[in-house]
Amino acid sequence: MNINVMCPTHHAVAAGQQITMSSREIAKLVDSRHSNVCIAIERLMNSGVIGGYAAMQYTHPQNQQVYHYYEVNKRDSYVIVAQLCPEFTARLVDRWQELESGGGMAVPQTLPEALRLAADLAEQKQRLSDELAIAAPKAEFVDRYVKATGSMTFRQVAKLLNAKEPEFAMFLIEKGIMYRLNRVLTPMSKHIEAGRFEVKTGTTNQTNYAFNQSRFTAKGVRWIGGLWAEHISKGQMA
Repeated sequence: MNINVMCPTHHAVAAGQQITMSSREIAKLVDSRHSNVCIAIERLMNSGVIGGYAAMQYTHPQNQQVYHYYEVNKRDSYVIVAQLCPEFTARLVDRWQELESGGGMAVPQTLPEALRLAADLAEQKQRLSDELAIAAPKAEFVDRYVKATGSMTFRQVAKLLNAKEPEFAMFLIEKGIMYRLNRVLTPMSKHIEAGRFEVKTGTTNQTNYAFNQSRFTAKGVRWIGGLWAEHISKGQMA
């Protein structure tokens, strides 16, 4: 890991390089302790809601202690703030506008230019707010159910998500998550291997009929909950 001697809150971005925001800057934006922001990031990474980020290190200029922090992309910063302090999302939107404009903006010289600039900024802010609306339900779901343990049936998960079973089944099939085998919803093998489902096999005592029972694992519940929340949000915005 690289050790920076400066506080990682300023962004010197080369042309074509992705703009990121540090966990320390997020902490300042939402008036939260940096340690709490890092804990939220790590919990969301472990749940698969945001991408995986390597912890970076910096030396505090005052006490010379070494601390860790994260650099996250725009989308994931929305999820983090939505979980920490949703009331501060406007600050986040404004800060991203500053970062993406390069920190500077040409002053309009005429009234039409000023009106066009105002319209562009309004459109950009609305677009960022829409992205946040998609991300927030996903974070809320994880926050509520991240402690789920054990496995759950399709019907139990549908009830947990307040989803109509036919609609939820169609969603799983269209997303390539499950398919029907002898009219029974069965998970794709890649999702079983990823630990999102467990499949139990057995036979009935009386008829000796062989059966398979697929259940969502705790990891699978958190994962599908995030996808479903995003699906619902997009449907509401359409």
